[in-house]
Order: sequence, then structure tokens, then C-alpha cells
Amino acid sequence: MENKGVGIFDSGVGGLTVLKEIRKLLPGETLYYLGDTARVPYGNKSKDTVIRYSIQNTRFLLKRGIKLLVVACNTSSSYAMDTLRKEFSELPIIGVIEPGSRQAIEASKSGHIGVIGTKATIKSNAYKNTISILDSKARVYQQACPLFVPIVEEGMHRSKFAHEIAKYYLEPIKKYHIDTLILGCTHYPLLSSVINDVMVNNVKLINSGKSVAKKVYEYLLGHNMLAKARKGGVEFFVTDAPEQFKKISRLLLSEDINDHIKEVVLEDE
Repeated sequence: MENKGVGIFDSGVGGLTVLKEIRKLLPGETLYYLGDTARVPYGNKSKDTVIRYSIQNTRFLLKRGIKLLVVACNTSSSYAMDTLRKEFSELPIIGVIEPGSRQAIEASKSGHIGVIGTKATIKSNAYKNTISILDSKARVYQQACPLFVPIVEEGMHRSKFAHEIAKYYLEPIKKYHIDTLILGCTHYPLLSSVINDVMVNNVKLINSGKSVAKKVYEYLLGHNMLAKARKGGVEFFVTDAPEQFKKISRLLLSEDINDHIKEVVLEDE
């Protein structure tokens, strides 16, 4: 089992922020990353559609021979986790909602926590409900930011346009005097500097990548599934636009992945 890899999927490039943290903490693991770039973003899709896409992604990665799956998409984590765990009951599956919620609770001093995400993630109340279970005294304020994903996917996350859109989305949530803000989409860490500029008062930004990586490490260690290799490899799969994916991944990962990326077609089974 330890020789198998870890699968990671997201709707696009955002999940690379999670992959990056997993590689730091678990350099010996073989990782398989699937970015469903043909159908990004998931945040404006229906729940049934997101579940169907998530099942297809999982089946694809299972064919690579994985021992654990990371659902690095917040929308999939919000809508599809129960279905995935039922459909693939023998596969350990880790999402981003619970680790990110715990990290935010630990970081917040006032208990006033903000959450930004896709329309689907915010509509699901996944973070709000999880935080309420973990800390009933916490107050959660949410804001959908649907344009953030296409801004990142188009490589516009450092533009003046990105700053104006961030200001439009974030000004309403500032009135709640939050001290912690969950980046409830794995694309959003690429907008961290823009978000910090808009929020101004030293709000702690929560990127769930580190807490997800820690949970993956703890699970593999606890179940004697850690790879014994000193250095693992990474394979990247996309469903469309590999050149754009390479461009953003080079910026995010600080390396060229040309020899490790394949364009694939996902099918219903």
C-alpha cells in the first residue's frame, strides 16, 4: 500500500496550492493531480453536476492506483464528500472544509470569522456549519466571490482589475470586524496579496493547504502507509488547455512541468 500514490483533484489550477503543501511535508510520496480545466469553475454548477464531476475525477485517479484521495476543490468538498465516501467506501478521502475550519478557529482571537468562496460553497453553508459544530461561540460571515476563479485561471490575479473586483466583494464583509478570513477556494491563495490590500487591518488569511497536508501526513503515518522513498514524483492531468495550466503552475510551483502533464478525457462509467 505504501508504494501507491496520493490522488488530488480540483476544477482547475487552484488545487496546486494544496499539492505544493503536500509535497513540502511528504516529499517521498508519488502524487497524481487532476485539474478539470474543461469544466472550470465548479462554483456555478448545480449540486448534482458537481457530484457527477467529482465521481468521474475520483474514478480516473483510482485507475492510477492511489491509496488516498484529496478533494482539493472546496465546491466538491461542500457538495460531494458524502457521496464520494459512500461510493468509494474503501478509499480514504480528505476534503478541505474541516481542516480549514479548524485552522480558522485556532487562529481567531475574536471568534469573528469570514469565509469567501464560490457561490456553491457559500450556498452550501459547509464552512459555517462545520465551524458551528467545532465552536458554537464563533460567528461566521460569508461572501461569494464568483469572479475570483476565472481571474486566477486567466492569470489576472495581480491586475488592477483583480484589485477592483476584490474591493467590490470584500467591502461588505469588513463591517463585521473579522480577524480571520478563510480562503474558501483553492484558487484564492493566488489572490492573497490583493485580498490583504483590501482588508487592510491585518486579517489572518486561512489557506487550508497546510492543514490538509498535515491531515494527509497524520493519516498515512497512523495507518502505516507512508512511502519509503526519499523523493516521489508528480504526474499532472488536465481535461483542457494544458498550455494555460502550465503557465499558471510554473508561477505557483516555481518549476516547469512540461514533461509531466497529459491532457485526458473523463468519462461516465
